[in-house]
Amino acid sequence: MTINVLLLGSGGREHALAWKIAQSTMLGKLFIAPGNPGMTDLGTLVDVNPMRFQDVANLCLKNKIELLVVGPEGPLAEGITDFIKGDKKTAHIAVVGPTKAGARLESSKQFAKEFMVRHKVPTAKFGAFSSDQLSEAVAFLKSMKAPYVLKADGLAAGKGVLIINDLKEALAEAEAILAGGKFGEAGNTLVIEEFLKGIEISVFVITDGNHYLLLPEAKDYKRIGEGDTGLNTGGMGAISPVPFADEVFMDKVKNRIIIPTIKGLSKESIDYRGIIFFGLINVKGEPSVIEYNCRFGDPETETIIPRIKSDLLHLFMGLKDETLSERDLMTDDRTAATVMMVSGGYPGEYAKGKIISGLDKTIDALVFHAGTARKGQKTVTSGGRVLAVTAMGKDLDSALRKAYDSLEHISFEKSYYRKDIGKDLSK
Repeated sequence: MTINVLLLGSGGREHALAWKIAQSTMLGKLFIAPGNPGMTDLGTLVDVNPMRFQDVANLCLKNKIELLVVGPEGPLAEGITDFIKGDKKTAHIAVVGPTKAGARLESSKQFAKEFMVRHKVPTAKFGAFSSDQLSEAVAFLKSMKAPYVLKADGLAAGKGVLIINDLKEALAEAEAILAGGKFGEAGNTLVIEEFLKGIEISVFVITDGNHYLLLPEAKDYKRIGEGDTGLNTGGMGAISPVPFADEVFMDKVKNRIIIPTIKGLSKESIDYRGIIFFGLINVKGEPSVIEYNCRFGDPETETIIPRIKSDLLHLFMGLKDETLSERDLMTDDRTAATVMMVSGGYPGEYAKGKIISGLDKTIDALVFHAGTARKGQKTVTSGGRVLAVTAMGKDLDSALRKAYDSLEHISFEKSYYRKDIGKDLSK
């Protein structure tokens, strides 16, 4: 039996998912909406906006889609799963992605933090304040120690988190968010958190609401500058596996975080079939949750997907009939390293339309397109994060060496990449 699949999204995460789905023995046809130039050989690209749910449903019906894989968080937060499942014409389609209620784990920081408290999931001390509670927010900040963590409650395209060392600056930012509309509607509620010092790690599970499979973990690198300096970005690279994620640490993650989260969703009657991304921090060997995401991460997906040996569609179809516990997840023991190549000026202002050369000259590496477009016969830049270059090796050093060797063959005007990805964990 083969199935037709529709994948929503256009970034590096979706390119990695398309690359893996295209290898499945279960695949009939793969459609990608809207996709990017790197995916043209993997499936049929369709110019449909993932946020236009009726257009997505029409596309599903026209192409006899049996599995819908939702890449980005936006459609999930707005309820695409509910829309597809709520129409009897499309209700039979399996969807990889939670309902709107489940996506609140990502779309509302306040909901996520209160959910963790209810289900005794370890997380930082926090307070949540609405726009008419500025004075309470100020008092809470004054009671905390530096550095101060300020988070817009809603989705803010990865830019809604501020970490500030100076109290006066933190107070000014709190006012800018709550009273000045700095993050628009996403900042109608402000979450202020205790700062946890440690090493971050991204952990992913696929769940059918009752059972889960633990996918490979990753460590990503958020800052634009080497040595983890400068502004936060959507991610400058990632590595998998993570050396400190040993059996002892991961047992704590499973028993204190993953299992209570999945049981908590079930207890609250939230239908969750898809990916849960746990953004964790390792504080002296103890894991704590920084955030939940309701989908795969980016650039972690470009790192962990190449390490999954199992047929991804076989795993995904286990969500539909809740048979995930009967499916096996096999992983590659090798190390994967991903380095992002970005536009000069990112994460600030940057130019688009720069011609990319050398894409056909990479050796022993995968190149996932994150922000590219076609201009005539040329591939050009169309985003801040342009390409994710992933290589596999017997250890971290060999994976990194292959990734950086391939990056030397690719070029576009004012391109930039960090040269120290994984160096903090390398021997």
